[in-house]
Amino acid sequence: MSNARYPSLHDRVVFITGGGSGIGAAMVEAFVAQGSSVAFVDVARDESLRLVERAAGPQKPLFIECDLTNLAALEAAMVEIRQRLGPIAVLVNNAANDTRRAFAEVTEADWDFTIAVNLKHQFFAAQIAAQSMREIGGGSIINFSSTAWMIGSRRLTVYAAAKAAVLGLTNSLAHELGGDNIRVNCIAPGAIMTERQRRLWFTTEADVAAMVARQCLPQAIGPEAVASAALFLAADDSRMITKHCLLVDAGLR
Repeated sequence: MSNARYPSLHDRVVFITGGGSGIGAAMVEAFVAQGSSVAFVDVARDESLRLVERAAGPQKPLFIECDLTNLAALEAAMVEIRQRLGPIAVLVNNAANDTRRAFAEVTEADWDFTIAVNLKHQFFAAQIAAQSMREIGGGSIINFSSTAWMIGSRRLTVYAAAKAAVLGLTNSLAHELGGDNIRVNCIAPGAIMTERQRRLWFTTEADVAAMVARQCLPQAIGPEAVASAALFLAADDSRMITKHCLLVDAGLR
């Protein structure tokens, strides 16, 4: 699948959280191919280093190993990105964890971790990135929600709560930052068939077929479809779009 070309993304500094695999890796490769100056953080070192080597574009992405549930480490990584690449113009708050747990088995520690990895860092990364964006006259923040909270799923209660909150965060930040020409949108992916999803949740072709049967478009969705949406929301082509949640779910119902 080839993406549209966005001249406004050339040389633009793009920061992606959770960029080492899955949807995040697809976005890293897509932005690199546009000629953007891409940096990403992840806890998966080996996968991330392999991604750096295979990413094809004018310049290799910058990988910083970081557990972004540690806000001090996240801030340090963003300071390093600014020093090495320049002010961040596009923030993609992608990092997430959709580990399933039965309702009765969720502990306080489970709750705190799920909120931290799926919601909390998005606010603080936006707070830091907004400083750079103001200096350069604007920017684009792309938060990641999920269709999980819209549909309702067993064993995903805390995850769904966090992803619902991302929409409220996006709407409020769009008002907070709009006067600085900073756009804030979110993407809500559906059932994206990443390597992790196939390994853990869609382990057979019958599992995939059952999910596809719930979609208006009868095709499995790859992570590159989400990357295409992120490119558009980051580029100047979407300059008058903010406070919007874009579903990439093939019409999942």
